[in-house]
Formats: sequence, structure tokens, C-alpha cells
Amino acid sequence: MESGRVFVLSLSRSWKWAALAPFVFLAGCGSTEYTIDRSGFWNRYIVGPLSDSLDWLAGALFNQYGLAILAITVIVRLAILPLTLKQYKSSKQMQALQPELKKLREKHSTDPKKQQEETMKLFQQHGVNPLAGCFPLLIQMPVLIALYNSILGNPHIREHNFLWMQLGEVDPLYVLPVLAALTTFIQQKMMQAQMPSNMQSLLFIFPILILVMSLQFPAALVLYWVYSNLFTIVQSYFIYKPQLKGVPAK
Repeated sequence: MESGRVFVLSLSRSWKWAALAPFVFLAGCGSTEYTIDRSGFWNRYIVGPLSDSLDWLAGALFNQYGLAILAITVIVRLAILPLTLKQYKSSKQMQALQPELKKLREKHSTDPKKQQEETMKLFQQHGVNPLAGCFPLLIQMPVLIALYNSILGNPHIREHNFLWMQLGEVDPLYVLPVLAALTTFIQQKMMQAQMPSNMQSLLFIFPILILVMSLQFPAALVLYWVYSNLFTIVQSYFIYKPQLKGVPAK
């Protein structure tokens, strides 16, 4: 059985890779257009209302679905902001517990099971949730999939032109996929100090995978990803501002 530290880091690593799950899933869905059938739970209560919301927002924003996607992005990210702040608090608590975790590893170096049990007890005593970083991701995953279904099922979005691209088609200039990869890299670079050393490779691997998969997706979906990344970059700047300037946060 793994040690407590390895157990926690493996969970973190799994959820980092889980961020790619919706993209991998969508990559296998193809790009077949269809009409939204609202008879099932998913389409009736999630995809349908999201599609209707995009229509309403586009009507309120100069008939621009690109701006409607921006509005949806801001709404979703503001909705999960409390979870993001909780994630930040948990991250700081984890940093503060590193000396005690080190002592536990040394004390129970020959008993991985005991080390894991004591690590979990330590987390419980200090109210630390090592999975706190998963919650924002869990919310965004169905949003990505529902947005993809909304794009394919809503002819107004599929056929709408925003800037130089048609939202239902792949960006012909490949500007959005590059922006998706670049903003993903910047986002992770800002969080580099919070990442374990054995996960630093994701700093380069993750953006490359995003670039490759974004080349297959409708521009509207990649636009959401870029908007979301930009929101995260701005958010991270204010949340992690002391660390980004090299000043220990209080």
C-alpha cells in the first residue's frame, strides 16, 4: 500500500489528468449535427436549458453567440468561485502541514499503511480536504459536454459567425487552438509553485494535448475553454498574488 503522501499526490495527479476526460470523450463523439431531443433527463434539464440560455444571452448581447459563451463562462466560474477559494485555503493548509507530514513519513517509513492512516488523521484534525481541487473540475466537466451538445443541437450556434470563424466548425486559422494551449500553459505556469515536483511535466504535456484535441472541436467549445482559462489566469493573479511576487502569503 502507498504512503500517505503518495496516496494524496496520486489523487491530485489523477484529477489533473481527469481534466482531459471531457475532451477525450468529445473527441470520440465526432461532429455529427443533430436536433436536441428533450425527452431524456440530460437533454431536457441540462442541454436544452443551456441551449436556451445561450439563445437568450445572444439576443441580449447584440446577437453575438461568442459573447453569449463569454457570459456563460463568467456565470459558471463565478458560481464555483466559493469552491475555488476553498481549494486555495486547503492548498495553504497543506503547505502548512508539510513539516508534520515529513515527521510522519520518517516515523512510519517502514509501515506505509500506518503512515497513510496517520496522514488521513492529520488531515481530519486540521480540516484539510486533499480532494478540494476536484470540485471545480467536477462542475466544469458536465458544462463542457453539455455545451458541446448544445452547439451541435442548436443550428443558430452552429451557423453563427463570430469574428473570423463559424462557431460550429473548427477554427480555419487555428488561432483558437493555439490560444487554448497558450492560456493553459500560462495558467499552469502561474500555479507551478503549488505543483509537486513530480508533476512539473504536466506544464508542457497538458497544453500540447489541449492543442491537439482543440484542432478537432467546434470553435464555440474551444472559445469557452479560452475564456475559462483567461478567467482562471486573472483569478489566480489576485488569489496567488503574494506568491507570484515571491512574497510568502499570510
